[in-house]
Amino acid sequence: MKKSVLTLALALVIVTAPAAIVCAADTADAGSSNVKAMAAIGALIGIGIAALGTGIGQGIGLSKACEGVARNPGASGKITVIMIIGLAMIESLCIYAFLLSLGVLSNQNMFFGK
Repeated sequence: MKKSVLTLALALVIVTAPAAIVCAADTADAGSSNVKAMAAIGALIGIGIAALGTGIGQGIGLSKACEGVARNPGASGKITVIMIIGLAMIESLCIYAFLLSLGVLSNQNMFFGK
C-alpha cells in the first residue's frame, strides 16, 4: 500500500512540475497567472490520465487477443484485424485528449504567442 501511494505521489509531482516551470516566468500579469497555471496543470493532468487509460486499455486488449489466439490459432487472422481496429479506436481517445489539452493551452496564449 505504501509503495503504491508513493508511486502515485511521484507521478503527480512529475505531471505537475512542468506547469510550475512554464508559469514561473509569467510575472507581468499577476491576475491571469493563476488562470494560466490552473489551465496548464489541468491540461497536463488530463493528458496524463488519458495516457494512463489508453495504456491500460491497450494492454488488456492485447492480452485478451493473445489469449484468443492461444486458444484457437485458426482464428488468428480475424482476431488480429479486430485487435488492430480496437487499438486504433483506443489510441484515438488519447489523441482527442491531447488536442483538447492543446486547445486549452492555446486559449490561454501560453505556447502560441499573443
